Amino acid sequence: MKPVLYTYRRCPYAMRARMALKYAGIEVEYREIVLRDKPRSLLSASPKGTVPVLCADGLVLDQSLDIMFWALERADPDGWRFVDQSIADGWIQKNDGPFKKLLDQYKYPNRYPDLNQEEVLRDVVDLMLQPLELALQVSPYVMGNQLSWVDIAIFPFIRQFAAVNPQRFGEMPYPAIKKWLEQRIASELFHSVMDKHPSWID
Repeated sequence: MKPVLYTYRRCPYAMRARMALKYAGIEVEYREIVLRDKPRSLLSASPKGTVPVLCADGLVLDQSLDIMFWALERADPDGWRFVDQSIADGWIQKNDGPFKKLLDQYKYPNRYPDLNQEEVLRDVVDLMLQPLELALQVSPYVMGNQLSWVDIAIFPFIRQFAAVNPQRFGEMPYPAIKKWLEQRIASELFHSVMDKHPSWID
């Protein structure tokens, strides 16, 4: 039987898991969830009820990075794993921690009425955009001259940030980020994991 992947098409965590699985050539059964009506089988596998969740041969992985690494351990044809782990961890901790928090504040201002949106944007620039631009000016990918799992892990969140206010993002002075983002969005890998699937009902 194919592994089962509970997913949500627009979720950045699910996107990076799907891309790693696709890259590794692992066929899965997609189960697209409805956030307001999560299937019982998902909650049974992972009571926290967030996606992605991978179920394979009795194994349940409910963290997107764990799914990525599980996939790459099985197949890594282009050597995505071979990066400086300490530097990679620094990028992921920044992305998944404070940047994700700021991204939510920027994307959903109505949820944070006490926050100044311009200050939130400045924090995003200082924390993530400026360091990322500098890294991508030195080399075409986050970790150097070769695409790695770090690019794939970060990309969906930068894409989400850019989509909040495309005009504002377009006016920002970050040409290296824009080029990197456009390449990832245009990639066959990304398009291959963005097909729409019917909602899963147990």
